[in-house]
Amino acid sequence: MMETRGIEQMFDFQRLPNDGLVLVLLLLYSPIGLCLMLLRIFIGVHVFLVSCALPDSLVRRFIVRIMCSVLGMHVRQNSPRLRDKQAKLLVSNHVTQFDHNVINLLTSCNTPMLEGAAGFVCWARGFMELGSEGESRAELAGTLQRYCVTPQAPPLLLFPEEDTTNGRAGLLKFSSWPFSVTDSIQPVALLVRRPFLAVSTPESTWLKELLWTFFVPFTVYHVRWLPPMSKQEGDSHQDFANKVQEFLATELGVVSTQITKADKAEHIKRKRHTAALAAAQATSTNLGARPRTVPQGFMSLSRGAEDPRVVRMAQQVKDVLPDIPLRVITMDLLRTNCVDTTITNLLERIEEYPTEASSDSASGSLRQQPSSSAPSSSHAAGAGPIPTIKPAADSFGRSPGDRHMSLQERKEALYEYARRRYKDKHALNQEDDL
Repeated sequence: MMETRGIEQMFDFQRLPNDGLVLVLLLLYSPIGLCLMLLRIFIGVHVFLVSCALPDSLVRRFIVRIMCSVLGMHVRQNSPRLRDKQAKLLVSNHVTQFDHNVINLLTSCNTPMLEGAAGFVCWARGFMELGSEGESRAELAGTLQRYCVTPQAPPLLLFPEEDTTNGRAGLLKFSSWPFSVTDSIQPVALLVRRPFLAVSTPESTWLKELLWTFFVPFTVYHVRWLPPMSKQEGDSHQDFANKVQEFLATELGVVSTQITKADKAEHIKRKRHTAALAAAQATSTNLGARPRTVPQGFMSLSRGAEDPRVVRMAQQVKDVLPDIPLRVITMDLLRTNCVDTTITNLLERIEEYPTEASSDSASGSLRQQPSSSAPSSSHAAGAGPIPTIKPAADSFGRSPGDRHMSLQERKEALYEYARRRYKDKHALNQEDDL
C-alpha cells in the first residue's frame, strides 16, 4: 500500500508557497504579473496564428520557439545529437499540461488525445485525434501500431505516467500499453522550473495553467535526450516499461514508485473528504449562526453540500424534521454521513436551532403550548387528526432511563407526524402503512 507521505511529496497541492518572504515578494510582483499576463495573452494569439499559418518545418519551430520565450516559456535541450531520427516512439515523464507542445518545438512529433473532448480545442492544443472516443487502451495501442508503420509519419510522443507530477520527487508507475506500440523507444527527461509558484497542481485545468504561465516571469523547460532503448527477448511489455521507468528516474534524480494514476485520484478524493469533515466540525459548535466560508485545499463545505447523495439524505431528514433548516441538516450530515445519527443529534438539541415558520409543523405546536398544559391535537386540511406531540421536558431527566424515554417519545411522535404528512400530501389511504 502506498505511503501518504510519499504521494504528498510527488504533487504540489497548493499553488502559493509557504515561505512568508516569498509571499511578500509575490505580492509586490502581482501588479507587474497582471500586466504581463494581459500583454502575453495578446501576443499568444499571434503565436497561435503563426503556428497555424506556417507548415511544419525547422523554420517554423525556430520562430515559434522564440515567440514562446516572449510568452515566458523558455525551452532548453541537452545532448541534441542523441536524438534518433529513426525512433518512432518518444517516451517522457509528465510535469505540465504543455509538455507535448514544448517537445514539439524541438522535434516534429504527434501526441494523441487520450482524455477530454475532441474537436477544435484538441487541435488547437496541439493534440492529434486518433481512434474513436471510448476506445480501450488495447485498441488504442493497435491503432498507434498501424500509425508507426506509416511511411513519413512523424514519431509519437507518449507519457506512460498518464498524469502529471511535480517532477521533483518521483515518477508514477509507467503503464504497459505505450510499450506495446513498438519494441524500440527513445526516452526524454523533462525538468520544469519557475519562480514563486508551483508548475502544476492537481485538478487545475489547462486554461488556468496557461494563465499562470503568463503571470510568472518565466518557466524554464529543460529537455534532455537519452539513448534509445529496445525491448529484450523474453521481456513483457510491463518489464520493458519498468526498465524505462528506472532509467528515467535515475537520469532525473528521483524515485521510481509504484504509485499509479488511480492512486493519485484516490488520494485527492481522500483529501476532499478530510477537508469536508474538518469544515463540518469547525461549524458544528455554532450551528445556529450563519455558515462561514472556510477555505480548504480542494473543497469547501459548500461543495460537499452540493453532493447529490448528501442532498438526498438531507431531504430524508427534512421529511422527519420539517422545522429544522436545511442548512443545519446538511452540515450535520457532512459530519455524520448517516441519516439516523443526524436525526438523533438534531432531536437532542432541537431547542438550540432557529426553526422555520410553519403553521402545521410539530415543533411549532411545541413552542405554542406551555409545558404545564395538556397536549392538544390539530387537524390537517382534508385529513385525519395529526398525532399529539408531547412538549419537551423543562429539565433534563435525572436518570439515563428518563432521558431515553423522553427522547424516544419525541422521536416516535415526530416519525408519526412525518408519516401523516406524507399520506396527506399524496392522498394515500389513511389505513395503509408507509
